Amino acid sequence: MSSEDFKYAPGRQFKTAMNNPFKPLVLIPSYNTGRLLPETVSGALAHAVPHSVWVVIDGSTDGSERPLEPLREQAPNQLRVFRRERNGGKGTAVLHGLEPAIEAGFTHVLTMDADGQHPADHIPEFFRLGERFPDDLIMGNPVFGPDVPFIRLKGRKLTLWCTTLETPGAGLGDTMFGMRLYPLEPLRKAFRQTRFARGYDFDPEVAVRMVWMGHHPRQLSVPVRYPTREEGGISHFNYLRDNIKLTFMHVRLIPELLLLRLIPYLKYRRAWTTDSKNP
Repeated sequence: MSSEDFKYAPGRQFKTAMNNPFKPLVLIPSYNTGRLLPETVSGALAHAVPHSVWVVIDGSTDGSERPLEPLREQAPNQLRVFRRERNGGKGTAVLHGLEPAIEAGFTHVLTMDADGQHPADHIPEFFRLGERFPDDLIMGNPVFGPDVPFIRLKGRKLTLWCTTLETPGAGLGDTMFGMRLYPLEPLRKAFRQTRFARGYDFDPEVAVRMVWMGHHPRQLSVPVRYPTREEGGISHFNYLRDNIKLTFMHVRLIPELLLLRLIPYLKYRRAWTTDSKNP
């Protein structure tokens, strides 16, 4: 791999290619996911080899973590399970695994939903892109099939329009899709910038903040599966509560962009444009 594979915008501070070997981790937050959780974890273990898979049980009450015990016995050096006593939301679960991951020397984290929507066979491609572009945000770009619920497809449009507005010209993509690869230190910094992003607002808010910090988003097309109720499909998204939370997120982010983040962000974006013209 030549040095020309790595280009960085001025002011970036995370230089994995120069300082640390690429060491990724798959992180799966889970809350009452039922029988789909062991299926998801088993697939992740198979496709992440030799890399680690961590699961954060976020206050589950359905016993869905119990079938993970045989998997942990089969792969004791690859699978680790954390348990939170109370449900705190997706962002809280990811944050719970963040500090121990950094302490263990991991450089990147690939987040996957536990409900069977994200294809484990795409894990290697995320890792290949992350190793080539270690400072970038590798965004899963969902490819929806006929099984996508109509209300979900339409309901995400406002958030996607707003996050595009909050990151002008970045090409951030679908910020509601949670399968993506983050450089760990910048992800921790994004969390430290906000008291929010602890529930379903995690995926869009941290993506916006990382782009503001100069981390170029790169898109990877990923097919999405929506398991039926008979297959164990479940969603904890509350359309009233969580859409109110997402609306409040944009009310916070747009003024912050205009008052604090716009000028530094435009410098980063200009550097991305320069890089693309000089591959």
